[in-house]
Amino acid sequence: MSSKDRIALDAMARVKRGEMTVVAAAGLMGLSLRQARRVWKRFKAEGDGGLLHRLRGRPSNRRLGEEVRARVVKLHQERYADFGPTFACEKLAEQGLGLSPNTLTALLKERGLWERRRRRGRHRSRRERRSSFGSMLQMDGSHHDWFEGRGPRCVLMVIIDDASNLTYARFYPTETTVAAFDIFGRWVELHGLPRSLYVDRHSIYRDEDHPQKPTQFGRAMKELGVELILARSPQAKGRVERRNAVFQDRLVKEMRLRGISDMRQANALLDEMFLADLNRRYAVKPADGRDLHRELDPAVRLDEVLCVQEERVVGSDWCVRWNNRWLQIGPGDAALRLPGRRVLVRDLSDGRLLLDYQGRRLGFTEVPARPTPPKTKRQVVNNRRYKPAADHPWNRGPAVGPRPPVNPAPATPARDPRAGKRKAG
Repeated sequence: MSSKDRIALDAMARVKRGEMTVVAAAGLMGLSLRQARRVWKRFKAEGDGGLLHRLRGRPSNRRLGEEVRARVVKLHQERYADFGPTFACEKLAEQGLGLSPNTLTALLKERGLWERRRRRGRHRSRRERRSSFGSMLQMDGSHHDWFEGRGPRCVLMVIIDDASNLTYARFYPTETTVAAFDIFGRWVELHGLPRSLYVDRHSIYRDEDHPQKPTQFGRAMKELGVELILARSPQAKGRVERRNAVFQDRLVKEMRLRGISDMRQANALLDEMFLADLNRRYAVKPADGRDLHRELDPAVRLDEVLCVQEERVVGSDWCVRWNNRWLQIGPGDAALRLPGRRVLVRDLSDGRLLLDYQGRRLGFTEVPARPTPPKTKRQVVNNRRYKPAADHPWNRGPAVGPRPPVNPAPATPARDPRAGKRKAG
């Protein structure tokens, strides 16, 4: 007997012993007086067994037929074996087999086909979600075998609003600064600039070697006035991590059913159906109805902020080098005397390059190679003394016979200066 049956048995026994009335027993059992009188009548006629429900031990009138139960289990094992019970029931309903997740779980347990997956982890304190839409976004890249071997590996960049769970996502070849710029720019075009952005410590958002120096993404957030918050653990930004798990479960299986095997088709599925259905199911109403997104200043070009920017020095030939490309500044900016000065190079996501100097846009043309001055032939001057080798003819003897001795002429006798004096005297 259940606890409810035991309470009814105790109440009816007291009525039988005259300790209370049927009216008092009705209040004790939580039944109306009319129903209590029926229970009292069955108790007098059948004893303790009269208190049990008439359907106890009998199959429910709402029980699925054996044919339907077998069909559900067979279809689940063939196509949805790795689906969660809720998602599997949604797909079964599309084929005319409507049942609840609890019923599906019970059917699988009866046949030993259900295994519960437990998740255990360390204790963490709960952080309450932000109260207003646009107060904080969480962004992350989800690496997964999205096409299950049918196509190239890629990454899904995901953005979720902390207050409402509103989600936006898109596939990219890799998780790069360009991908982060693109997904954030798409959110800004849809809703406006958020107040803050919660991300992990990927090199896109933080330079481990120079923590004090902002990355390209950090510089862009500073220019746009968006606070960049770096999480210290995946659990700190658990809302986007859990959304990644939903994508890895539902989106992968949805693409499998539709035979999608490339990013173009996958992004089309996200835009046309999946994101709208996901937000309809899981988005919640914020505690505060205000939208804290800011409108972008009309003077700010979003594509010129969300791009790679670096300074380069102008050479004496008025050329700037960028990724092994040579940009020749035109003569229209000759008055600026740019050689030796630094100019700002902007590499936009669409492949265009822009040159700025102190807020002024510079005109330039790309040349295939750096211009070089004409080469002049140098005059070679040999100042070294020539020393002949040991076997040089100059260092060898005469070819025939020995060299004749040289007899010097006899020396002229010296004149005695006194001889002239004697003769004169």
